Amino acid sequence: MSKYSKTIAGCMSWGQWGKKLSTPKMVDLIHFCIENSITTFDHADIYGDYTTEAEFGKALKESHIVRENIQLISKCGIQYIGKSRSNKVKHYNYSKEYIVWSVEESLKNLQTEYLDLLLLHRPSPLMNPKEVSEAIQQLKNEGKIRDFGLSNFTPSQTELIKSKEEVLVNQIEVSLTQFSAMLDDSLQYMQLNKIQPMIWSPLGKYFKEKNDQNTRIKNELENLCKKYGVTESQLLLAWLYKHPVNMIPVIGTTNKDRIIESVKAQSIELELEDWFALLVASQGHKVP
Repeated sequence: MSKYSKTIAGCMSWGQWGKKLSTPKMVDLIHFCIENSITTFDHADIYGDYTTEAEFGKALKESHIVRENIQLISKCGIQYIGKSRSNKVKHYNYSKEYIVWSVEESLKNLQTEYLDLLLLHRPSPLMNPKEVSEAIQQLKNEGKIRDFGLSNFTPSQTELIKSKEEVLVNQIEVSLTQFSAMLDDSLQYMQLNKIQPMIWSPLGKYFKEKNDQNTRIKNELENLCKKYGVTESQLLLAWLYKHPVNMIPVIGTTNKDRIIESVKAQSIELELEDWFALLVASQGHKVP
């Protein structure tokens, strides 16, 4: 059984980079997610120009939720150009000192004693797996993180970190409009190495762009929505759930109706040919 809920609440848009929710609204949304079986909350230190974790942490404290009943994820490593730090250029920092310091800042901001999962946010050309491992081992020994993983790492980049430290998760982009991970061995690699895929942008660009690809997908979805009696977004998620690697989508919506829709997508059983019909529609040609 996974340590995380089958749908994860992505918190990037909860704060300054999105809806700018007040503390009472965040408290309400946290409770709503939990009531609908979403117990895992995904953060990164940079969200909201390093402000969203603290806003969430204040709401979490006021929610009076038992900490052990939820899972908190955060990411570190990106040095962002914004008002909060005096970075001259966007870059990555995976020194031992920085990883430890960044986690301690996240714990302070989230008002928690530990992270259930820490992810390195994006790969850096200067990553030293030995130094990364030293930081992770220190944080584990101090009880500040439970598990460790990666975000946006390729199989070879994952192997580099795995040479010194166990990797349990990789958070990557996969959707019906961006399915390269299904064809370039990324997901197969994770299956073979028992690495849990968490999926950001699981709806892809379907609702964001008008193009030939999305027109083909829409035509296919119209028929399937009637067949299954569900919405377009639910079918886009069900398409991911069909994969045997057991992907966990990270949904960014703060809309309660869409949250309920997303959770219900877990129970949709797409027929095999319908799954391939959607793939064919997306890529614009039949499979080889």
